[in-house]
Amino acid sequence: MKIDKSWYIKPPGIAEHISCGGVVVRNEGDLIMVALVTEPGFNEYILPKGHVESGENLEQAARREIAEEAGLTELTLIKDLGITERLDFKKRSWGTMHYFLFVTDQDVASPSDRDHDYIVKWFPIDILPEMFWPEQRELIEENMDIIRKIFE
Repeated sequence: MKIDKSWYIKPPGIAEHISCGGVVVRNEGDLIMVALVTEPGFNEYILPKGHVESGENLEQAARREIAEEAGLTELTLIKDLGITERLDFKKRSWGTMHYFLFVTDQDVASPSDRDHDYIVKWFPIDILPEMFWPEQRELIEENMDIIRKIFE
């Protein structure tokens, strides 16, 4: 499946949801590594993110989703990276996604999401794999300078 511009046009009367997630980075020698997730049968990667649950603030939701999908729990918040909007995977709901930048020293992770068989992998920030959602790649690329400054 290829994501085109139609995913970024909000249809009238569609249900809406709020999701949170993050760009998680760590230092490995001279490389800045980014945590991305995938599932068996998919060739592309995504940033860990998901719906906000009742009683959570946006940062709490991002931390929980990153823990569930990527198994990363030792996170230090660096900054709010802003909002993106698009249709969900099934084109049934309009999502407003809040992303945060986190740094970690944790390199071993065990995703805990019971509904998906997520696989987390670390990639050099300069050699990202194919990503399913174009706006997620853009989010990483647009924040490269900020990310690099963390490790100077």
